[in-house]
Amino acid sequence: MFKNIIVRRPCRQMIHGLSNANLGQPDFQEALLQHDGYIDAMKRCGVEVTVMEEDDRFPDSTFIEDTAVLAERCAVVTNPGAASRRGEEEKVAEILTLFYSDIETITSPATLEGGDVMRAGDHFYIGLSQRTNQEGARQLIAILEKYGYTGSMVSLEKVLHLKTGMSYLENNNLLATGEFLEKPEFKHFNIIPLPENEAYAANSVWINGTVLVPAGYPNTLAAIQKAGYNTITVNVAEYRKLDGGLSCLSLRF
Repeated sequence: MFKNIIVRRPCRQMIHGLSNANLGQPDFQEALLQHDGYIDAMKRCGVEVTVMEEDDRFPDSTFIEDTAVLAERCAVVTNPGAASRRGEEEKVAEILTLFYSDIETITSPATLEGGDVMRAGDHFYIGLSQRTNQEGARQLIAILEKYGYTGSMVSLEKVLHLKTGMSYLENNNLLATGEFLEKPEFKHFNIIPLPENEAYAANSVWINGTVLVPAGYPNTLAAIQKAGYNTITVNVAEYRKLDGGLSCLSLRF
């Protein structure tokens, strides 16, 4: 169960954020409204939400998930793989001191972004991507093992981040699409497959028994509801233009 969520308000420079989506430039005012809706949805799941102020130095800084990996017994501050994002983690690290006494750090030449880390129970799957290298994964696994957790590496072929293509919904249920439907390391999960035209919705978020689902993906919504979950749809269309999904916009612990 989650008690706390940390989010970071989008800055005006977000319209110049990193993207390969080819969906046009985000509308900043609409992005603010969608961020308000995201925060409201989180609160409906029974968590306390800490809202960090925007930072115009970092266009992508609203995607706060990439700056840390959080568990009950420790917090790990990452070292983002995208050069333009290095430095985002510094203010996040300061905020985390309000919640954690044990805070570890990923150090160069390692790179690690939280979007590449998916937790299932006490095991953490770490995607090797353009943003997370093998040394980053190795450092994270070593840190996790100090605190009684385990970790393993997953090769990525097509997606930006591991959680671009999959989400763990607890109770051994895994929402997945594309390359993750056949990977042997996930065969023991009950996989809820998504069609290619709804691949974006693979990045849904379990919060205390409710699953937040991006708006506009009816087949995914129906499949999650059929699996027995309460759902809340959240419009994050402006963030999709920057390759961002639901999980990217928060740290949950």
